[in-house]
Amino acid sequence: MSDVRVRPATLVDLRGIHDIYNEAVRNTTASYDYEPQDFACRERWFHEHEREGYPVFVATGPGERVLGWSSLSRYHDRIGYRFTAENSVYVAADCRGQGVGRLLLPPLIASARRLGLHVIIAAVDAENAASVRLHASFGFEKVGLFKEVGHKFGRWLDVLYLQLTL
Repeated sequence: MSDVRVRPATLVDLRGIHDIYNEAVRNTTASYDYEPQDFACRERWFHEHEREGYPVFVATGPGERVLGWSSLSRYHDRIGYRFTAENSVYVAADCRGQGVGRLLLPPLIASARRLGLHVIIAAVDAENAASVRLHASFGFEKVGLFKEVGHKFGRWLDVLYLQLTL
């Protein structure tokens, strides 16, 4: 992964971000969406992040191919939650298990500190051991398990909540 670069995402990266997310929707329980999103939805998501000041990062490889992406998002709209954000980390299918996710979390944590956030929340499918290990390696602690709150691929899914207090 020495030729991988992590940087803030730009509009040019949206196609790669979009494709990685939609592959995860179709083939994994990393997202509980059932249908891939259209590109306009991803554009709205990106512009909302820009407007609200929440970061989006990409890990790029040779030819500026997007290998993975990460973001912070508003946790809840209520004012009392303004110091808490939820993170997302997605990696291209052919790059999983190669350390891309490990490169994408540090800039999120640094950004959260710069933004004056107090907590980052990660909601992870409980069977996604790689994501649980990744978050734990950066100090996220298990704080809750919601049993059978998701349903995808014909089965009930548990959501594990992890928290990093900054």
